[in-house]
Amino acid sequence: YLTDLVGLAAEQGLEIVTASVKTEDEIIGINTRVHLAQAEAALRQRINQRWMLEGVTILDPANTYIGPQVEIARDTIILPNTHLTGRTVIGRGCRVGPNTSVHDSQIGDRCHLEHSVVEGAVLEEEVEVGPFAHLRQGAHLGRGVHMGNFGEVKNSTLGPGVKMGHFSYIGDAEIGEGVNIGAGTITCNYDGERKHRTVIGVDAFIGSDTMLVAPVRIGAGARTGAGSVVTKDVPDHSLAVGVPARVIRKLR
Repeated sequence: YLTDLVGLAAEQGLEIVTASVKTEDEIIGINTRVHLAQAEAALRQRINQRWMLEGVTILDPANTYIGPQVEIARDTIILPNTHLTGRTVIGRGCRVGPNTSVHDSQIGDRCHLEHSVVEGAVLEEEVEVGPFAHLRQGAHLGRGVHMGNFGEVKNSTLGPGVKMGHFSYIGDAEIGEGVNIGAGTITCNYDGERKHRTVIGVDAFIGSDTMLVAPVRIGAGARTGAGSVVTKDVPDHSLAVGVPARVIRKLR
């Protein structure tokens, strides 16, 4: 117990001195899980108060969890049941939560994350994520990317202005600027032994429920029809449809 420290120090011939503390929370004894929860609540309150005094809005401090290594810029709003952990950095003017977890990630200015999980990702400015999205290790979203509900991105770069509205998985891919990713698009990146990459050129349009069987490349300005299974490269400004997909015409 904490009170035993004086006796133990005396037995070992150590110097005993007094110290002043501002609150009793600083010397609370932790002997049970109840005590541990009380100590964690005190630390959480201290961290949250610091950020509120520095210009961060925390709507429900009792249900907001911010780690000691996290950095948050002014004018960001943190909604209830948000967990910010690891070496996470949140930019200025963001809105994070509710029910959002961000770990070891870099979030740029004016981003909006809602009901989502972000792990080891980088988001540039003005990115919208969620609800119910999952960004995994190695995800990099460029300025103005919109990633909607029930999407997942892993080890991939999405260029500026990419739109990925619903129900899509992007893994091991490079997506160019201005690409539209239709609902239900899947990068089939694993062949049972190795991962393979998908590359999509700028301003391409990927139709709903397209399967991109990697390794594969979709050219700049190209389009795929809804429900296509793409197993071969699609040239720039071409339209590919079917199962398996084939190029049926040039778009310009």
